[in-house]
Amino acid sequence: MMQPRENISKLKPYTSARDLVKEEGLIFLDANENPFDNEMNRYPDPHQHELKQALGKWLKAEPSQIFAGNGSDEVIDLAIRAYTRPGKDRIITLGPTYSMYKVQAEIQDVEVKEIDLDGGFQPDTEKVMEEVTERDKIIFLCSPNNPTGNLMERQRIISLAENFDGLVFIDEAYVDFAPEGSVIDLVDKYPNFMVSRTFSKAMGMAGIRLGLGISNPGIIQTLSKIKYPYNVNRLTQQAALEALSDLSDYREQIRIIVKERDKLGIRLERLSFVKHIFPSDANFVLMEVKDAASLVQFLKEKGIVIRDRSGLLTGKELVRITVGTPQQNKQLIEELKIFDNG
Repeated sequence: MMQPRENISKLKPYTSARDLVKEEGLIFLDANENPFDNEMNRYPDPHQHELKQALGKWLKAEPSQIFAGNGSDEVIDLAIRAYTRPGKDRIITLGPTYSMYKVQAEIQDVEVKEIDLDGGFQPDTEKVMEEVTERDKIIFLCSPNNPTGNLMERQRIISLAENFDGLVFIDEAYVDFAPEGSVIDLVDKYPNFMVSRTFSKAMGMAGIRLGLGISNPGIIQTLSKIKYPYNVNRLTQQAALEALSDLSDYREQIRIIVKERDKLGIRLERLSFVKHIFPSDANFVLMEVKDAASLVQFLKEKGIVIRDRSGLLTGKELVRITVGTPQQNKQLIEELKIFDNG
């Protein structure tokens, strides 16, 4: 059975004033807050009870299975803090992938074992398990993957969950654009399994910094034990609750983005400098081009910013383009045609 670090198991967590008294309508003179009511003078609910009830309905999970954090990065950070020992343990990343897994581990003096995805950007589960040692405590896998955009095959994820003794962490930041690919249901089947989600992408709320971890109650309790007491502020909780109360905009924007993504792919294929477009299940397109740096600079001068991702794959010039609004995408294609004819 996977266990957190010994010192984490023994840790007595900080007890906040709102942990001790949860009733409303009292005169609170216990937390050294400013007593003059401006709707924000009191500390927020440290455990986000109302928010987790709403999240549970959306995610089809129990509130006890949900951790709310300051962006997905906090969920990643706390998972590494809880289940790896600095200077002793390792995490495994399957790349090319989101760089924060490596950054967070290195901040905590945890070694990173980087294993390449296969030619289809899928995890080679046999190769991964051959590389695993007793020092390896977490495998991070992004699905759909950033920057390649593809979903990971469900059976390969299951294989990792069944054969790896540590924590299998699936980052589903982009899964709203391919909802059939979510593996959140596996949380109930595997005790060493965690899925992260975010409000930053499909929800259109990157500014509120809300990330989620979904796992078994034991893992959620461990992360809650070591988080900052009030890690999700009142404004964030209120904004998230409002968004969850009516998901019509969320669903409509996903529909538009997916439609625009597919149209964008077709239009990009017609450009002579585009060598290859990678299939995407996310809200962006990765493509190989003849001269990434020149393309990025040209578009920047036209007021359009895309990301140069050259270096992710040996010998390939790559750019990543986020799907914009229909008007933004139309303008992008017009500028790309000019670049193509230049």
